[in-house]
Amino acid sequence: MPEKKSRTLTGEINNDKMPNIKVFSGTTHPDLAAKICERLGIEPSKVVTKKFSNGECCVEVGESVRGEDVYIVQSGCHEVNDMLMELLIMINACKIASACRVTAVIPCFPYARQDKKDKSRAPISAKLVANMITVSGADHIITMDLHASQIQGFFDIPVDNLYAEPAVLKWIKENIPDWRNCCIVSPDAGGAKRVTSIADRLNVDFALIHKERKKANEVASMVLVGDVTNRIAILVDDMADTCGTVCHAAEKLLEAGALKVYAICTHGIFSGPAITRINNSMLESVVITNTIPQEEQMKRAPKIQTIDISIILAEAIRRTHNGESVSYLFENVPL
Repeated sequence: MPEKKSRTLTGEINNDKMPNIKVFSGTTHPDLAAKICERLGIEPSKVVTKKFSNGECCVEVGESVRGEDVYIVQSGCHEVNDMLMELLIMINACKIASACRVTAVIPCFPYARQDKKDKSRAPISAKLVANMITVSGADHIITMDLHASQIQGFFDIPVDNLYAEPAVLKWIKENIPDWRNCCIVSPDAGGAKRVTSIADRLNVDFALIHKERKKANEVASMVLVGDVTNRIAILVDDMADTCGTVCHAAEKLLEAGALKVYAICTHGIFSGPAITRINNSMLESVVITNTIPQEEQMKRAPKIQTIDISIILAEAIRRTHNGESVSYLFENVPL
């Protein structure tokens, strides 16, 4: 069999196989791990994950990791608690097998929305998850579009929080013909910083929607701040869960005179009635990245489209392994 070649940032073939690196995949997103390995020009490393009859996770690492630079790809989706436990066991298994460094690649960070005490006796679960990952033996974290960037401070180890923004900008320019006549809209005040960054780079206007919640996942009222009359409105958020917010926001924007409404989110969780709401919504399309597997959702909802971010994660792994800076990826998509 011919030896696989890794690619440099410019897409040139690198004749030397990347030495001392192992990329393992958890059960949540093997397709993403396979794409990362293909980009790096290496084979996915062997690991067997299974469950005992009582529900306990069992992990068997199928090859030596002694002195190796290990990357474990596991996203926060499906059965989140099982996914988290599996990740912790895999990290610990590699660490006690004398791996030189263990990096957890977590495209969608679990429990990221529980990042502060917003009411009495509320837990800060994101901090607890950070402690568990650190104690299990992880030396480094690579993640994407954290719900709150301050979560990086919950860790005492290095965290690289990558951004989907460069890939989103590329998609907008390639797939929305009249993108210069668009308005970038945040569905809540918390996403204003994200929206203004995209609007500045596209040199277009932005707007935001102020919403009030009665309780989690239920929106009470919405007020549009900004002008979208006779423009294409592009809703931008970090995650789409039950999709109540984006579907209500789309109706509000069309009432305010928008020509079309697109929704672009980094993490497509799509729980509960999300798919039904998307199919019945006024949205042109819902664009999400593949930080979470989307094959089933795309079959059920034709409006859903995906942006492949495996090239960004692969380049982050390559740069980390070679001791290079990853800051280039904050504003550019690798070729």
